[in-house]
Amino acid sequence: MYSDIPAVIALPLAALLGLVIGSFINVVVARLPGMLMLQWRAEAREALALPEESGASALPRINLVTPRSRCPQCGTPIAWHDNIPVLGYLKRRGRCAHCHQPISVQYPLIELAGGAMVLAVVAINGFDAASLLLSAACLILLTLALIDLRTQLLPDILTLPLLWLGLLYQLAFQPWMLESAVIGAVAGYLVLWCFYWLFKLVTGKEGMGYGDFKLLAALGAWTGWEMLPLLLILSAGVGAVVGIVVQLAIPRLRGMPLPFGPFLAMAGWITLLFGGYLMGIYQAIMLF
Repeated sequence: MYSDIPAVIALPLAALLGLVIGSFINVVVARLPGMLMLQWRAEAREALALPEESGASALPRINLVTPRSRCPQCGTPIAWHDNIPVLGYLKRRGRCAHCHQPISVQYPLIELAGGAMVLAVVAINGFDAASLLLSAACLILLTLALIDLRTQLLPDILTLPLLWLGLLYQLAFQPWMLESAVIGAVAGYLVLWCFYWLFKLVTGKEGMGYGDFKLLAALGAWTGWEMLPLLLILSAGVGAVVGIVVQLAIPRLRGMPLPFGPFLAMAGWITLLFGGYLMGIYQAIMLF
């Protein structure tokens, strides 16, 4: 069932929408952490009554819209036809049209990931308003996972809207789940908050950041408190496997901490798409 839109139109449209938003996610991942750092520095200087940094007023204004995307090597603006998701990269064979230096394959991969996520949501749930909100959640999780991998930050500007969007989703489409979602948001935050302080008291180290608490709270709002054990098991399991593989495959990363956010995001994607099936399996195992 795809509302009034035939599947032959709905599925390609979903994939195209995801590809376009995936292209924008590349911009967000590249620019948002730097924008936030500049904002935090300015706020800190204002709070401490320090003068403006020398040359700060002359710095170019950067946001998620301007300036245009540029080659990371030579700084040449990328033409609109080279910015077409995936196709622009393939057309130039992964190289800048001006300097011919290679451009990271991460750009088309993120675009493909965005397209695959929206396509999966629509294929499973149909093309309607609920699926659009669910797709938005998946794409925000992708953005958070990528930013956390690069900077070990989970910005409030993404985690908090994800939480409120989850509660709005329950209110609009599953009102019988709203109580469970509110409890899930509170419990999700408190579970990791308690773990954080227990770990710190025992080891004297910080095992995770406050962004992880907010991300699990947001996932609790989307899935309800009943799914929290499954989310934690999935994220811890995926994190353990990936951590072992990475440290065996890349010796220089041995002993270095891995951000927990990407594993929470992966568990969130799986639960949002297949939570009902997995919960049935989980309950059967617990009963057995």
